[in-house]
Amino acid sequence: MKKPFAITLDPGSSLHNHTGSWRTQRPTYVDRLPPCNATCPAGEDVQRWLYHAEAGDYRAAWEAILDDNPLPAVMGRACYHTCEGACNRAQLDEAVGIHAVERFLGDLAIREGWPAPAPAAATGKRVLVVGAGPSGLAAAYHLARLGHDVTIRDAMPRAGGMMRYGIPRYRLPREIVDAEIERIVTMGVRLELGVRVDDLPAAMRDGGFDACFAAVGAHLAKRVDIPAADAGKILDAIGLLRQVEGLGDAPLLGRRVVVYGGGNTALDVARTAKRLGATDAVIVYRRTQAQMPAHEDELREALEEGVLVRWLSTVKEMGEGELTIEKMTLGADGKPVPTGELETIAGDTLVLALGQAVDLTPLRAVPGVRFTPDGSVEVGPDLMTGYPGLFCGGDMVPADRTITVAVGHGKKAARHIDAYLRGGAYEPAAKHAPAGFDRLNTWYYVDADRTVQPQLEMARRVGTFAEVHGGLDETTALFEARRCLSCGNCFECDNCFGVCPDNAVIKLGPGKRFRFDLDFCKGCGVCARECPCGAIEMVAEEI
Repeated sequence: MKKPFAITLDPGSSLHNHTGSWRTQRPTYVDRLPPCNATCPAGEDVQRWLYHAEAGDYRAAWEAILDDNPLPAVMGRACYHTCEGACNRAQLDEAVGIHAVERFLGDLAIREGWPAPAPAAATGKRVLVVGAGPSGLAAAYHLARLGHDVTIRDAMPRAGGMMRYGIPRYRLPREIVDAEIERIVTMGVRLELGVRVDDLPAAMRDGGFDACFAAVGAHLAKRVDIPAADAGKILDAIGLLRQVEGLGDAPLLGRRVVVYGGGNTALDVARTAKRLGATDAVIVYRRTQAQMPAHEDELREALEEGVLVRWLSTVKEMGEGELTIEKMTLGADGKPVPTGELETIAGDTLVLALGQAVDLTPLRAVPGVRFTPDGSVEVGPDLMTGYPGLFCGGDMVPADRTITVAVGHGKKAARHIDAYLRGGAYEPAAKHAPAGFDRLNTWYYVDADRTVQPQLEMARRVGTFAEVHGGLDETTALFEARRCLSCGNCFECDNCFGVCPDNAVIKLGPGKRFRFDLDFCKGCGVCARECPCGAIEMVAEEI
């Protein structure tokens, strides 16, 4: 039998048809900003480290996280993963469990003892960081990486700020906090605990510091004046959580605990009360569930543990073993309005969880420092105050008060402080256009349900402070990382190479992606239409 006739054309042959002159548009490779990256307050390059994780290179993935965030094991537990709320995969099946993979990498690094990256050459500049919470620790870490000499001072006996004194152990084990702090200290960062700074300019001057980053947490509880009988016990949420952490005498709450407030701290206190032996833990909140500022997952877990919520209610009076509450209704503007209808509920202790404020005493007399009406510090886009060399971040400035935001402020401040110390200005790189779901070819991706993290059984959840959520193992972490769609950025799937009818796509080698040979591309657009992640764009030819 005869073989079919075939010829192979050399690109330089006169028989090879040059089609470039036919085109009205040409393809071009682009990089777009994935929604996970765009919504991360810490500025993590989520897609980049997931790429390493799905290849099984866990150390490279962890080191990529550390370029932006020195606390991945903490963040994988305590952040509210806005990245997952924006994940394009949620429109296909379920969002990628980004926080769970990050936690796996952070825990693996702790177990393996992976060290922090080596600092750059010493600059001879000294920076004071006031506050050993997530923002101060992040700033110190990035400044140390840049070669600066850093000292952290904190008034508390242990480092960690609200990670230690505001988040219960069942959400964030202390050995995890300690391990990630220790890694920062081993970079040469000095940690001075039990040291309160009341005069920032004097501290900078006397210590020979060239700049200062202040990131004092919101440790002051807001209070309301509630009439109480002599035997009525009223505590504040932050004070209670500190007592549980070992600051002061162990709290004696009684069997029936009422928590007044609707934020995450209120839920933390109610769940903590159950773990301390309270038979009843009731949250009184003056608005509706839809208006509650606490996160849905936190509320769901609290309800699972037996916490009760009295919606549209406010505390009027604390008596001996009971409280008087008033029912509310929503007015035309959606705000709660008193009804005058009173009710008595049992309660041995009332805990106020009505928000926190920052102690701004160290800044009140600093020349040039200004404050917002709500008690925050005014800063510029570079986080510097009106006092040269003094920067502020975290809970001190207007922003959401979360660990992720605080870590992002620390990184941002470090970059601007570094530029300030070098006599320049830091200019962040321009961001790419967003990678929307409409640009994806989802047929390319197989259905893969999100990995569910294991949970502690209920009997142990309410009886101990053991961690509620377990982590992923290597198999499940690898599977979860591979659910990433690589939105907007080429991952070398070879689709464009395979579908091009003109052999105009040229492979450049592993990690180098592709290029188009425009002498032979006729601009049909098949490559752009078939790119799974939307990394090819058709642009008009110039005439």
